[in-house]
Amino acid sequence: MSWIVEQRHGLYLPQIGWWLDASKAVDRSFVSHAHFDHLGRHREIICTAATSRFIRTRQPSGRNEHLLAFGQTEQLTPDCTVTLYPAGHILGSAQILLDHREHGRLLYTGDFKLRPGHAAEVCATPRADVLIMETTFGRPHYTLPPSEEVFAAIADFCREALADDITPLLFCYSLGKSQEVLRGLAPHNLPVMLHAKALELTRAYEELGMTMPAHKPLDPADVSGHVVICPPQAATPKLLAQIPRHRTAVITGWAIDSSARYRYRCDAAFALSDHADYPDLLRFVEIVNPKLVYTVHGFVEDFARDLRQRGREAWAIGRGNQLEMPL
Repeated sequence: MSWIVEQRHGLYLPQIGWWLDASKAVDRSFVSHAHFDHLGRHREIICTAATSRFIRTRQPSGRNEHLLAFGQTEQLTPDCTVTLYPAGHILGSAQILLDHREHGRLLYTGDFKLRPGHAAEVCATPRADVLIMETTFGRPHYTLPPSEEVFAAIADFCREALADDITPLLFCYSLGKSQEVLRGLAPHNLPVMLHAKALELTRAYEELGMTMPAHKPLDPADVSGHVVICPPQAATPKLLAQIPRHRTAVITGWAIDSSARYRYRCDAAFALSDHADYPDLLRFVEIVNPKLVYTVHGFVEDFARDLRQRGREAWAIGRGNQLEMPL
């Protein structure tokens, strides 16, 4: 008998009574990382210590937390053990491996990337019978350039703006991407200011033992000559009015699309992501080598179809899954 996976406010595993990244408050959920779209006010959670630290900046306490170190195996139910592995998405992000006496090994990735980053642990690839994986970039079009090439291009963008006495504003998420960009730009010796939201979470990274390059809090009165890292939602008309001479860039994997800078209303867009691109999605499946794959998030049907064409059983959870008919 195989695992049963239900889609209810996230993914629910009735055989053990736990959710995976439930989006609404439930009794018991694994929380892969602390981005808002993976958080709910659950009564009981499994996560890493780093994820717990980040959650405290975003939600009040009151949960029953089971904090597991990477590679630490614990008994979850009488028939099932649990082990967390690095997902490579942001610091502390985790995959969960459930090993059940009857149903075998199930691996849920949460958000992940195989490419080594500057501000997250290196992604692990444990073997599993059933794989539930995110497929944000599940089309061949989404093949990302090497990260160091992207950082070099971002640095050139910043230097050109500074040479024109213009402040470069880099828009990226406050948790994960801001720290990745801060560390990735360090070899380019650019003076950096962080918006308060990014600064708060960068302090948390430092508390968790990650060394950060020199930076300052954002001060619009003293911003001249600095690169500013700022979450997109914080780029309010009030803030932009305080930095009248500015040039903007968004840093996202969606910058692969030629329309990205127009969609984000920025002067430039740089393709850097904390998600696996299409080649890495395929490589991850090959290494984990599951008997069955479920896809969640992003281009789920496209990627499941591509896996089936490569001879693997794969299904998009909660979708119609139209089968291919050979002609």
